[in-house]
Amino acid sequence: MTDPAKAEQLARAVRALPMAGELAQILDMEFEALQKQDLDRFEQLQGRKADLLAELAGLCPAAEVLQKDPDWQGLLAAMTECRDLHRRNAMLIERKLEAIRGTLQSLQSSVATSTVEVYDRLGQVARFSRGRGYQDA
Repeated sequence: MTDPAKAEQLARAVRALPMAGELAQILDMEFEALQKQDLDRFEQLQGRKADLLAELAGLCPAAEVLQKDPDWQGLLAAMTECRDLHRRNAMLIERKLEAIRGTLQSLQSSVATSTVEVYDRLGQVARFSRGRGYQDA
């Protein structure tokens, strides 16, 4: 690699490192928003996160260079941390979704069991719901 090319690679690595730090901060803010169930804040963070990822993708060299070149090792470590933070956020989202699915399933099963079979005046089976249904509310 020629000297100007090496200098350009180093300059790109130096520019990328603070971006990775900002990405880690955004991922932490996402986690806080998810914990508080502040979906508006979570959505606000998505635009900047996508922009940072696009900028980082434009600055980074091919994977072989990124792994072997010592100039990029700081960024590689920072991006590994970002990956772990993203996985943490994804696990929290998945746990919250599972809780919501469980709640919906219990609500749906309680609605299904709330019908009672009785006979009407003609001796036919008539179905009546106990109390008011959620559709009447």
